[in-house]
Amino acid sequence: MKPVIDLENISEENLFATRICDLPLRIEGTWLAECIVQLYKELEDKGIVFKPECYLADEWLTPEGETCIGIPFYLAHPVLTRLEKKIMIEAEGDTKEWCMKLLRHEAGHAIEYAYRFHRRPKWRRIFGPSSLEYADTYKFRPYSKNFVRHLDGYYAQYHPDEDFVETFAVWLTPGLNWRELYKGWKALAKLEYVDELMAEIKGKPPLVKSKYRYWRLSGLQMTLRHFYNKKRRFWAEDFPDFHDAFLNRVFAPANGQVTRAVAAADVIRKYRNALLKSVSKYSGERKHVINDLLGDIIKRSKELKLVAQDDETVVTMQLSTYVTSLIMNYLYTGRFRGEKQRHKRRGHEKET
Repeated sequence: MKPVIDLENISEENLFATRICDLPLRIEGTWLAECIVQLYKELEDKGIVFKPECYLADEWLTPEGETCIGIPFYLAHPVLTRLEKKIMIEAEGDTKEWCMKLLRHEAGHAIEYAYRFHRRPKWRRIFGPSSLEYADTYKFRPYSKNFVRHLDGYYAQYHPDEDFVETFAVWLTPGLNWRELYKGWKALAKLEYVDELMAEIKGKPPLVKSKYRYWRLSGLQMTLRHFYNKKRRFWAEDFPDFHDAFLNRVFAPANGQVTRAVAAADVIRKYRNALLKSVSKYSGERKHVINDLLGDIIKRSKELKLVAQDDETVVTMQLSTYVTSLIMNYLYTGRFRGEKQRHKRRGHEKET
């Protein structure tokens, strides 16, 4: 019998070497259990008898076609929550308010599958076909009134399923006067339809009861080190060091020496407008997207205390090539580099 891991006293090195499946975690007795009880009460108050089972997984998710909700394992213990924040900057859902938002969102996926709403012709007319392939990324219209706003990132615009789920989450939120909040929005018609659907299933058991717990804690045999190495690569663009490889190739560290070299940040600022116009004209992308990207590069080069030692013409040509390549990738994928997808997984991947 393996010794129980003491998360309160384990060293970080030993924690990283621990397999996720060996972590002594459970939902019962934690603050997560209280959040789940609140979710069930919110559903019950609306007359919905369906209560999606919740389990610990590697991230927030609802497996496709299943009626259960996966909650990230790191939320089940403060030591792991702190580790998540240290490595990933934030721990998704680590406050009660945030957790409840995510639970309502995932409950929407589960209830969609439980009652097969996505098979209805009217559902498809209003939200779109659920069978539509999930893209790796998505681009949104921040001022659109066709969609509700629940989770950050205008997530309702990602996919028809997410449009329904975000609409459901808004509808379910206690004390939210959604009729007044979304008055004059086209999204109000979607909320009214969700209201009709929920009235129809009031007091009725779900049609589907399949709840296989994909990516559950007990099946995650990778170590925490492997898990976070993989996760950091996956979300690389969201970290401050995203541009470091490029910046360190083009510029040099100041090293605290007295030098006539110009700070890299100053060089980029000097040619910022020229780069902005050139990249925008070539790519056709909106200037504010390019400007924000240049701002991030300037900020990071300043943090790294880099200086320009090459001719400024050479430096600006390298900058232009780098920024253009990122913007062109953004145009086609919605990301500057790499791919990512969040919340709900399509298909059933192998647990490793």
